[in-house]
Amino acid sequence: MTAIDADPDALEAVEAYSTTTTTDLAAAGESDVVVLAVKPDVVATVLDELDLSADQTLVTVAAGVSRSFVADRTDATVVRVMPNLAAETGDMAAAVTRDGLSEDVRELLATVGEYAVIDEALMDVSTAVNGSGPAFVFYLIGAMKAAGMEGGLDPEQAETLAAQTFKGAAETVLRDERSVDELIDAVCSPNGTTIEGMEVLWDSDVEDRIVEAVGAAERRSAEIAEAFDDE
Repeated sequence: MTAIDADPDALEAVEAYSTTTTTDLAAAGESDVVVLAVKPDVVATVLDELDLSADQTLVTVAAGVSRSFVADRTDATVVRVMPNLAAETGDMAAAVTRDGLSEDVRELLATVGEYAVIDEALMDVSTAVNGSGPAFVFYLIGAMKAAGMEGGLDPEQAETLAAQTFKGAAETVLRDERSVDELIDAVCSPNGTTIEGMEVLWDSDVEDRIVEAVGAAERRSAEIAEAFDDE
């Protein structure tokens, strides 16, 4: 894997994960798959200097930049991806556009987590769910940690139990054929502790607030995309 960046400090930060690092953008012409991971405001500038051929694939992860904007500026096949923070640990959730998706890109995404293939029209809501989603989950983990500490656990104990519980529950959802509601029922015993807690959640508006949070992030994603297209 070759890492390319104009900033030597940025290259130094990824040196341990790369076969080669360089400031020479022409090196991208030697790769079958090129990942464009830059801020939206410099996408056009980089594409103007990036000389790719029709037999290459360009994966863009620039938020708010449409696939067509990139495709109009390169001969390569373009795929748009919205990854998230957990790519660092191999637990990424990513949304990837159906158009342009190749087996090479599928293999690349699979090495760092799970992905869902979507129509690009759904990229804003996908950005809200999986791109912004880690922050929402961190918030919920923090709330469970606080509850554990209030009950007497020390901060490290409470954080470990809360975070690992989220991790285990997420793995169960991904691997188990039962629905989320069926999994909740499986944990809830009649007159048990879980059903008591779930009654509080069911009687609250917490689900509505989560839906509102995702909706707010989705709207902001659409606003950013619209502003970029208008420039």
